[in-house]
Amino acid sequence: MIGRKAMSKWLIFVVDQVIICWSLSISLFIVLQFQFSEILRGYFFIYTGIYFLITTVVFLRMRIHTGIIRYSNLADIYRIFSAVLISSIIYWLAITLLVKPYLHSEWKKFSLSVLLNFFISSSLLIILRIYVRHFFFSGKAMQNDRKEVVVIFGSDESSVLIKQALELQEQREFAIFGFIDDGTDRVNKYIQQKKVFSSLDLPLLKNQHKVTKMLLTGDFVLSPAKKMVIDRCIDAGIRVSIIPPSGQWLYGKLSVNQIQDLDINDLLQRAPIILNKDNIAQELTGKRILITGAAGSIGSEMVRQIIRYNPELIILYDQAESPLHELQLEIEDKYPEAKTAIYLANIRNAARLRVLFETHRPQIVFHAAAYKHVPLMEKNPCEAVWTNILGTKNLADMAVEYEVEKFVMISTDKAVNPTNVMGASKRIAEIYIQTLNSKLNMLNNKEQELGDRCIGDECKTTTKFITTRFGNVLGSNGSVIPRFKTQIQNGGPITVTDPKITRYFMSIPEAVDLVMEAASMGKGGEIYIFDMGDAIKIDDLARKMIKLAGLIPDKDINIVYTGLRPGEKMYEELLNIEEACIPTHHPKIKIAKVILYPFTQVDSAIKLLFTLNRRSTENEVVKMMKKIVPEYKSNNSVFEQFDLQSADGLTIK
Repeated sequence: MIGRKAMSKWLIFVVDQVIICWSLSISLFIVLQFQFSEILRGYFFIYTGIYFLITTVVFLRMRIHTGIIRYSNLADIYRIFSAVLISSIIYWLAITLLVKPYLHSEWKKFSLSVLLNFFISSSLLIILRIYVRHFFFSGKAMQNDRKEVVVIFGSDESSVLIKQALELQEQREFAIFGFIDDGTDRVNKYIQQKKVFSSLDLPLLKNQHKVTKMLLTGDFVLSPAKKMVIDRCIDAGIRVSIIPPSGQWLYGKLSVNQIQDLDINDLLQRAPIILNKDNIAQELTGKRILITGAAGSIGSEMVRQIIRYNPELIILYDQAESPLHELQLEIEDKYPEAKTAIYLANIRNAARLRVLFETHRPQIVFHAAAYKHVPLMEKNPCEAVWTNILGTKNLADMAVEYEVEKFVMISTDKAVNPTNVMGASKRIAEIYIQTLNSKLNMLNNKEQELGDRCIGDECKTTTKFITTRFGNVLGSNGSVIPRFKTQIQNGGPITVTDPKITRYFMSIPEAVDLVMEAASMGKGGEIYIFDMGDAIKIDDLARKMIKLAGLIPDKDINIVYTGLRPGEKMYEELLNIEEACIPTHHPKIKIAKVILYPFTQVDSAIKLLFTLNRRSTENEVVKMMKKIVPEYKSNNSVFEQFDLQSADGLTIK
């Protein structure tokens, strides 16, 4: 193989020199009007020999022969042009200074031949490479009948670069039919022999030209224009794939493995959130930070983002052994300088929490640990109470005792007008930390007035309790999108509870960004709600995912409607009807003005709930939850029978 490469390299050199010498000969013949006797008397062989020596040195020095002709590009053409120009200048100087004084040739005709030779030889060398490249790829195209016909989104430099990269691949898997661009100044024009089409032409391209895929290039945020084109692709049955930016190509070359099909998560992404990173850095840098549920979808992303702010210590707390181990390995690989403490434990375990607080004295707590699956909690209400309520109370009480600066709880939109055990348990947890925050503020104000806790002009601050509330996150463990993917891969059917059901979605990084922004601005007692965008019909989501897979809904993959599951809502809410909304400095974050309850009543009611829970009397537990949260009305659940009973029972006002 090495010998063959060396031979081809020197063959290119010989061919180039033959072309160069032949070009010089033709130039001399033309200038001297093919008068062979005069040409020979004009020392033709001396001129040709000197030129051959000069071009040999220049071409070897510039390594013109080392390039692979079939992969020649503009840079190679420029190098050839430069080599011929340099050779011509040196040749002209050599003849002028060394030969002309001794050989009395016609100087004007000689200079003209040098100029003519420059244009002929450079043109021939460039044409040779263009035709070799053309015939090579034409042959490749004829050999491969299984290529996928594709179009490329856009017609800018990055799109052209993608075309060139795909055409340079050894095993060409794509036949590029053209470009897609709705710019009026581009449509119906040609770029490197490929036509630019409008997105309105996509159905025609699919039906008449067998286009099966559109390649979306580079880093992108899906602008409305891009989303419109992608929607037209999906409607036409054309799949969409993403190609990474050229800076991420392996060894500077695009690999087919780097081309990924467009994911529904990508399609639901929104514009990046602009954060006040100075405020977040001031809040987190150099602090000891505890994250519960650290191995979960939200918790693990929170760990990754907080590490970048150089905290003094990150404490990872979770009961899931394998995910926590995977997260530990990831941190060791990607952030070897980060200082971490790993706790495999349950937030129900107050003794274990005390060891943690006594050892590390965390200054900020992000509480993401919770049971979240609605149908599962509907069948296990006692477990929801132990984890979501008792676990939160354990953490909150410990935070107060050990003088944590801020306690940030991750809640859910299901806590608003809850229709299930999970949502009600999260709402009770919200109520507890809000009333605890209110109690601490009241005590702190009284003690400041008395001066009991003041030193000079500074008074001891209390823990600030902050709640963040948002809907579903894309790709989280057990969420609907991974389930739909699995069902599509298995050939269907996709199961949707109801054709009208809607949900809010937010990406995991976006949710964590907003949590940290809310944490930095929180003064204590707030419930922050996030702009979730428009609600999405789950049925539309399922159909779009089927089309993204290149399949046809209700033909290739059936959709089966199973009915609402126990405790499930048809539509999610982010605010209670009795709550109002206050804007903040961040357009995507608002503060919910919620109903406040006296701490003593909340505390006594929750203690009674725990007493009932210890007896494992599920019906009594749910009845008590309905008394603590009067707006909790079960939906499609065995616990609906207790709604009327709770109306006349104990309510907290």
